[in-house]
Amino acid sequence: MVLVKTPAGQEALKDRRGSLSSRQRSAFILFDGKRSTSEILAATAAMGITQDDVQSMIAQGLLAPLSGQSLHAGSAASQPASEADALAAAAMDLGTVASPVEGSGRTPKERYEAAYPIATELTAGMGLRGFRLNLAVEGAGSFEDLATLAPKIREAVGDAKFARLDKALFD
Repeated sequence: MVLVKTPAGQEALKDRRGSLSSRQRSAFILFDGKRSTSEILAATAAMGITQDDVQSMIAQGLLAPLSGQSLHAGSAASQPASEADALAAAAMDLGTVASPVEGSGRTPKERYEAAYPIATELTAGMGLRGFRLNLAVEGAGSFEDLATLAPKIREAVGDAKFARLDKALFD
């Protein structure tokens, strides 16, 4: 399901009201109407964002489905608990996606989901000198976008730190 910020959500982001924790705020920013909820959960799994956090933002009226969609069986609130837990676990299980198996045959989407959290971690760890690169990574919506940014990230963080991202993207 694709979610977008509601006017109330945009106001909460602008006013920095206390209804969102810092990690929820980071995830909230990614809801742009282009990425699916599962893609955002996968990208923010390293920060500890779960389906419960998304449901909380929906319940607060900060997020709503993209026009033409509804909060039907796709939402965790209407799923049995075991199915919702399985969805959250699948979103957080990036270790198997990023495993460096030769000829893994992973799809570009799987590579993106594995590499995005690593790329954001690397660029965010650079502080102000990596601010623009971090914005570019956060704006990357596909494997191709991240692959295009990879040389810049390698140059900025060095080969040793880049090795994890290289494996996630190209192995």
